[in-house]
Amino acid sequence: MLNKLDDFPIHQTPEPVAHPATSDRNVYDRTWFNGYAPDASYYFGVGMAVYPHRGVMDCAFSVVQPDMRQHCFYGSRRAPVERTEMDVGPFRMEVIEPMRRTRIILDDNESGITCDLTFSARTASIQEAHQTLWQGTRRAMDATRFDQFGRWSGVVNHPDGQIKVDDTVCLGTKDRSWGVRWIGERETGGAPITPEGICFVWAPLIWDDHISHAIFFDGQKGEPLVREGLEAPLYQTEAEIPGVEDGLVERKLTARHRIEYHPGTRLAKAAEIDLVNLDDGVRRIKLEPKLKFMMKGLGYGHPEWKQGAWRGELATGHESFDPRQLDHEAPENIHTQQIVTATDGERQGVGVLEQIVVGPYEPAGFKGFFDGYSE
Repeated sequence: MLNKLDDFPIHQTPEPVAHPATSDRNVYDRTWFNGYAPDASYYFGVGMAVYPHRGVMDCAFSVVQPDMRQHCFYGSRRAPVERTEMDVGPFRMEVIEPMRRTRIILDDNESGITCDLTFSARTASIQEAHQTLWQGTRRAMDATRFDQFGRWSGVVNHPDGQIKVDDTVCLGTKDRSWGVRWIGERETGGAPITPEGICFVWAPLIWDDHISHAIFFDGQKGEPLVREGLEAPLYQTEAEIPGVEDGLVERKLTARHRIEYHPGTRLAKAAEIDLVNLDDGVRRIKLEPKLKFMMKGLGYGHPEWKQGAWRGELATGHESFDPRQLDHEAPENIHTQQIVTATDGERQGVGVLEQIVVGPYEPAGFKGFFDGYSE
């Protein structure tokens, strides 16, 4: 099965591009963005992915402002053969210049949410450590991810108002990942497997002249499964970025995290990130959350619009909810990002703190799968 990309010298296997190297039904290829104002006056998230062996392409756009509802648009379709075809109903993504500039458009639809936004990179591409997680003898996750930090311009309209997105204000993160991870409808058959607890923390931060980033997957005892900290230059314009990669990423010896939770929840009330240098010197970063965004608004853990699930040839949906009035022990409500202010005692920064803890997790005292923190 051929597509247009087969005309480029990009093949990694003897098969056409449309044929993934693995037959795992959970193979995926995802583009994800966030955008936010440093004063926490708004946050929006964007996601789109193709799942070749599930025959699905889906997308979502969601936006929240303080003291308002979070508004969400969801879309799903049969996956196109052409990987350059990145549209789902009224939603489309345009890669204007790879690793530099992307445009997100959501035309008029029943949700009342529309946007026309352009992301402009301010860092080179930063590849995270390869992420492999196991469940028994099977890889539950086997993925590559790279990030870029940048800014946004354009406009977002939603049922409660309009946001004029100014690129002198709005910051954001681009997250591209591909590989295998468990998604969509549950698999059935075979011997039952008891899943273990896991904690994921992801903290991309923007400072005056650089970015810092920390990534954590912990097992249920707090043992490190994936742990990485890094710093990289921040450029003032796209033109200053020297290439796809700039060779200037400073990878740390390791990183550590400590989270204080709101009682009765798995939501961070405050957090600290330690970036441990190769000489064992430590940069301690304190994070103060300002605005919460529910990741179910992009399909993560959503009971109906879960990522990778078959919804038909073309389907769209929408919802609005108050993120302050949710059941914090419901499975779909434990995955969050929060806009955070950051300080290391000398410098001030801003960014997001993403977290999800599923199952028992000894460092926080979680015993069940979705119970909240108990003081």
